[in-house]
Amino acid sequence: MGLTALLAATPLLVLLVLLGVVRMASHRAALWSLASAVAIALTAYRMPFGQIADGAVEGAAFGLFPIVWIILNAVWINKLQRASGHFDLIGRTFTSLSPDPRVQALVIAYCFGAMIESLSGFGTPIAITSIILLGLGLAPLRAAAVAAFANTAPAAFGSVGNPIQALAKATGYSEHDLGAMVGRQSSVIAVLVPLFLLLILDGRRGLREVWPAALAAGVGFGAGQYLCSNFFTYQLTDVMAGIVSVVVVVVLLRFWQPGGARSEPEPEAKQRKIPPLPLLQAFAPYALLIVAFALVSVDGPVARFVAARGTSFPWPGLQIRTAGGTVPKAAVYDLNWLGSGGTVLLIVGVLSVLILRLRPGRALRAYREACAQIRWAALSIGCVLALSYVMNLSGMAVSLGAWLAGTGGVFALLSGFLGWFGVALTGSDTSSNALFGAMQVAAAHRVGMDGLLAAATNSTGGVQGKAEAMQNLVIASSAVGLTGREGEILRKVIGWSLCVLAALCLLAWLESTPVLDWMVVGR
Repeated sequence: MGLTALLAATPLLVLLVLLGVVRMASHRAALWSLASAVAIALTAYRMPFGQIADGAVEGAAFGLFPIVWIILNAVWINKLQRASGHFDLIGRTFTSLSPDPRVQALVIAYCFGAMIESLSGFGTPIAITSIILLGLGLAPLRAAAVAAFANTAPAAFGSVGNPIQALAKATGYSEHDLGAMVGRQSSVIAVLVPLFLLLILDGRRGLREVWPAALAAGVGFGAGQYLCSNFFTYQLTDVMAGIVSVVVVVVLLRFWQPGGARSEPEPEAKQRKIPPLPLLQAFAPYALLIVAFALVSVDGPVARFVAARGTSFPWPGLQIRTAGGTVPKAAVYDLNWLGSGGTVLLIVGVLSVLILRLRPGRALRAYREACAQIRWAALSIGCVLALSYVMNLSGMAVSLGAWLAGTGGVFALLSGFLGWFGVALTGSDTSSNALFGAMQVAAAHRVGMDGLLAAATNSTGGVQGKAEAMQNLVIASSAVGLTGREGEILRKVIGWSLCVLAALCLLAWLESTPVLDWMVVGR
């Protein structure tokens, strides 16, 4: 069993070595890893080449639609805001909440970063918030570390819930059940992240002087995550969490101000007041996003109309059966073209062009820029999803799961670490869920752990690896002018990241026992 698991893990080890040691570009590393998976599936698992090819093509197709489709249109909206000049107004709004730069950094990196993550993901929040933090006067290394670490809180629901969709496809569980379960775990962990951010920002003094604001931000964020993912729609979790967190901090600041404020805002910032109309225009895309997803997600005439236009079909030529003789969910392709998050974002983007008063030519140029920006990410995602489908459909994921099941009850403690490893390796919670989701469920079933809990833990634990992922470190370092010093950023965040991961692993283990099993969806 150990040798079989080692063979099954070879494609993942190839990906790890090429990304972490050789430092090869992610799309090239994914292609080599896919090639190794094809060779192993063909020779060791005796899967016919035609079936391997069909499975890989379906995985790549799922990577392009809906995942890349969502990313493309989300990045486009972000570029529309920047092209119109309204994006800067959002940053100025947040910095006006308090004269203390530590509070400003919390709101920008944690709350505003979550709102950006809800649209763009894939390192975009790190790049944007680190630049804003640099403008507040933070040292480049600290700005990069804070931006990278803050991005761990919202990543499980980033890019309008992309990681949840990939996890659902890999495991066969309902997207809504997975979103609710991830929301229950991440809402607890979200309370810890702002406290550790203060330690990165200003050490123990920052924690001593500003902890009420960090606690308020974390509790507000966690409450927003829990309520939205469990009672509304998981696609909007990050938007709602960011808004609720800001509101809670604003209310707190009316009755409390941090002691030992480090600096005062610049005179220019005091004098420049934001007119109401441009401010409404700046936040309009987020408001439209909430309304649009509410219409297509909450049961009603629009949601039923959209659902009726979707279709599902077995992937052509793919003849895969489970041990019980049924067709696995991974072999069925869902084409919900009208209700896809990417289509909703496209409609919101078109409306945003009108609201932001951009010329059609400028909007189209922004779309071309968005296509150019994500082209390599699209190739990487397609290859990683193809890799995950080959591993899942050939039985490699089951082999790894069977071996991990040998750890027995300890597996509940390792489940979160496996997700962390996947995101630190690939830089994406979406990719980690696609790679390890089925493996987690297979192992959980063998040790008697709830499969839904294991799948959700992969995603919740995975986001802690965002701060250590090589591409995110490169994004952070280049944004603040520290190219080549990624190792310094890593050293500032990895300890705190592992502390939060340990808390998540403990939470997942308790959820697998009678102590907290009431937190599991369906219990």
